[in-house]
Amino acid sequence: MGKVTPELIRQLRELSGAGMMDCKHALEEADGDVEKAFTILREKGIARAVKRAGRSTGQGVVEAYLHRTTPDFPPQVGVLIEVDCETDFVAKGEDFRKLAKELALQVAAATPRWLNRDDIPDQLLVEERNLYERKAEQDGKPPQAIPKIVDGQVEKFIQENVLLEQPYFREPKRIVKDLIAENISKLQENIVVRRFARFNVREADDAAGGEDGAAVEA
Repeated sequence: MGKVTPELIRQLRELSGAGMMDCKHALEEADGDVEKAFTILREKGIARAVKRAGRSTGQGVVEAYLHRTTPDFPPQVGVLIEVDCETDFVAKGEDFRKLAKELALQVAAATPRWLNRDDIPDQLLVEERNLYERKAEQDGKPPQAIPKIVDGQVEKFIQENVLLEQPYFREPKRIVKDLIAENISKLQENIVVRRFARFNVREADDAAGGEDGAAVEA
């Protein structure tokens, strides 16, 4: 077993934001491998997040972001996003506000059309699937391979257009849903992205989250 030193614990705490004992135990489980220990913490954090499902979120923030191409030019893109939690103590905290800001930046950068996959109209998914099927047939793909190809393309469409399924813009190997789950574990409260709206003066229509929002609850 690799030796768990205070320096390794410090590195993992800075990387994950987890508590000292959680970091120590993860490093012991990972034989002193910081990256492996970080993965362990992430998996445990997401698992803990799932256990908080259904807890009421009566507090939170509405975060705004305005994007300027240059300091002397008026904003062309704007985002409003509502992120809810359980208590005003967490809502006023720096970590929660940072998460809300990151989610606003995600909406600005990645232009999601929907909050979660259930918000996508069924008819639109049918149309996308039919489009991918026709394309696969035109490309001469083997008939037995087409269903798997189409499933993959539909899933890619969902991941590109659904906020909670998108790769996190700072770390594309993580998805937004997992980022929220990690903050749920860290802050010990349920966190819900309730809704969002994105405005662009160059676009006629922009995406907005569903009325009921979507929860990554634990």
